[in-house]
Amino acid sequence: MTDAALPIEDVALDTAPPPPTETIYRHTRVVRVTHWINLVCIVFLLFSGLQIFNAHPMLYWGKYGADADKPFVSLSAVYGPNHSLRGVTQIGPIKLPSTGLFGVSGNEIRGYPSWLTLPGSRNLAAGRRWHFFMAWIFVINGLVYLVSSAVNRHFTRDLVPTRDQLKPAHIWQNIVDHARLKHPVGEEARVYNVLQKFAYLGVILLMALMVLTGLTMSPGIDAFAPGLLWVFGGRQSARTIHWICANLIVLFVAVHVIEVFIAGVVNEIGSMITGRYTYPTGADH
Repeated sequence: MTDAALPIEDVALDTAPPPPTETIYRHTRVVRVTHWINLVCIVFLLFSGLQIFNAHPMLYWGKYGADADKPFVSLSAVYGPNHSLRGVTQIGPIKLPSTGLFGVSGNEIRGYPSWLTLPGSRNLAAGRRWHFFMAWIFVINGLVYLVSSAVNRHFTRDLVPTRDQLKPAHIWQNIVDHARLKHPVGEEARVYNVLQKFAYLGVILLMALMVLTGLTMSPGIDAFAPGLLWVFGGRQSARTIHWICANLIVLFVAVHVIEVFIAGVVNEIGSMITGRYTYPTGADH
């Protein structure tokens, strides 16, 4: 008996077409340029600001702030057994060990470690120069963005939530969709969702507070506009708000970067370079 050739079945290849997409012009040139300038400014302002903070790594409220006053937040150090240094972060009555990150880094007493400050070594004067130089670029860049957004209606068209978006059911659905990593398609993908709008408007407010509280910490500005001290309750309160806003902006950037990778890093970053954004027009994915 001879061996019979086994029949070879045709293999059905997956020839389904990719989901339909559409490319739109989403970001204007001003939005793109000011976005990247903002990113550079925030990085330099953060690192140089931490250098300045290290000169007195404690936070107070009101008109206090002398060495004898009790801070409600501090990044300090204590001596442990065998005269070893231990970092201690205090938030109100809570004290947390933080050796190697806050309070003590490389067997040196410093609020933030050298890899988080500009410059890395202790140099308050250099840190202040970097901070104030980048602050002016940050302010000018922000004014360009605000004026341009008012003229071309970027605020009202893209950032202000619509009446339907402000409905509690719609907000809750957006929260659920984000938790499920589900992104909009079709017409909804052409515009910012309500959570994006809240986040962008919130970070603009935080940046405005950063500028105002930064000005309030300047004795020269206080002499020119003493009302700022009244608004923020004193120079030390302004410093504390400045620090809180900086941390919230860092949190926003971290979440923003995560969302960019989840949504598609090539498309998202590409749209902020070229202005063109591609979105799916078919069913949910």
